[in-house]
Amino acid sequence: MDEPQYDVIVVGAGFGGMGAAIQLKKMGYENILILDREDDLGGTWHVNHYPGLAVDIPSPTYSYWFEPNPHWSRLYAPGSELKKYAEHVADKYDVRRHMRFNSLVDGAAWDEDAKLWHVALSGGETLTARFLITATGYLSQPRKPDIPGIEDFAGRILHSMDWDDSYSPAGDRIGLIGTGATAVQLIPQLSKQAAELTVYQRTPIHVVPKVDFPIPPVLRRLFARLPLLQRAFRWTSDVNLEAMMILSVLNFKYFRQLNSIANLTSTALRFVSIRDKALRAKLTPQYEFGCKRPTYSNSYYRMFTKPHVHLQAAGIERVEEDGIVACDGTKTTIDTLVLCTGFDLWEANIPAIEIIGRDARNLGKWWRDNGFQAYQGVTIPAFPNFLSLAGPYASSGLSFFNTVEYQMRHMDRLFGEVQRRDATTFEVTPEANAAFRDRMSKLLGKTVFGLGDCSRSRSYYFSPSGETLVRPASTNQTNRENDNFPLTDYSFN
Repeated sequence: MDEPQYDVIVVGAGFGGMGAAIQLKKMGYENILILDREDDLGGTWHVNHYPGLAVDIPSPTYSYWFEPNPHWSRLYAPGSELKKYAEHVADKYDVRRHMRFNSLVDGAAWDEDAKLWHVALSGGETLTARFLITATGYLSQPRKPDIPGIEDFAGRILHSMDWDDSYSPAGDRIGLIGTGATAVQLIPQLSKQAAELTVYQRTPIHVVPKVDFPIPPVLRRLFARLPLLQRAFRWTSDVNLEAMMILSVLNFKYFRQLNSIANLTSTALRFVSIRDKALRAKLTPQYEFGCKRPTYSNSYYRMFTKPHVHLQAAGIERVEEDGIVACDGTKTTIDTLVLCTGFDLWEANIPAIEIIGRDARNLGKWWRDNGFQAYQGVTIPAFPNFLSLAGPYASSGLSFFNTVEYQMRHMDRLFGEVQRRDATTFEVTPEANAAFRDRMSKLLGKTVFGLGDCSRSRSYYFSPSGETLVRPASTNQTNRENDNFPLTDYSFN
């Protein structure tokens, strides 16, 4: 049997990939390679650096439980602080030395005879590993809008994920496409200097007030000296977030009133921000709160009352050399086109690279033919020694760090058994995977995705066939399952 070059190859050097590497090192694995297509670590928080970038989950909760950060400057920290936190984690847990940047992975294939993975890089190099972990995230492949004439636009085009830091919006006539979470952060920043800003909205978004404040330096020093005090601070933000998501969204069947309160909060914010009834109506979502990812802002709605900021909700017919023609026939002349058009979640991110398992099974094709599924959101039948850290049922819609840490618990139990048995391979059984999928499908029936009116949300929570990838469970419940799942759900050889 051929000896692989590495024990484990991890694809992605963001917080998911680093969490996996930290867990592996804790279990004694040192021959690890972390590949990333970018030139530095941090994933989302390295790639994104547009004006106004910040976390949309309270910073104490948006961090590893085992590595609290006492230095957040605000409750909702700016993106630069997340990048700095990623660098701190990489250095403290000695995972940076395992990283290899500017390495674009084309795909990976399982070798049944040799019991290892072949990982192909875009430059032609092929690497081998005993185990393969993909930590490419849900939002790594940006969507480029298919709008007639966009290639003919003569001005500047900026995508939020590929922002030009040298760009100044001062005096520019800007057309911005999209009203998702990124746009909600970016629009208020661009409106400060732009001569004209026209926002092209396809689907309105629920926006609720953002209770944000700076964390005083004296409190940060206390957090550093008294970790239990910071734990208590985090507990508060954890409970608030879980109450909103777990009760009003994932237990919609029993807590419709809480969902209605969240909806009314968004409605009230629009009412106090905008006096124009017609404008307010255009910005009002026609779907339940939670069907589409809600966001937080105190200035988003108010921006549309400024004389130089315009909302266009008629749709886009085409882009011309000097502007955008809407479906109502009106044309807006612009200098710069800003794309906040989201990500190809289902088409290009799940999975983000081609994965070929046993019997030449193509993971992307198999998911699309048989439905999106993964046992405990991590492993898939016919894909031995493989973990997908951003797949179906991996996330409950809460902090991404919750997802990473329950996956680390799963790895601890799974790899611990591999070591105990001195096994060469592990693979989840089809029966265990099917039972888990059936249970998730049943639980999703009580969520807003199953019972609410989501038909007009155009949400990335739903696949093209209507499936939902969200895990309908609390953090504590998910942690318990991954600490105690039956080892008989796997075959070891």
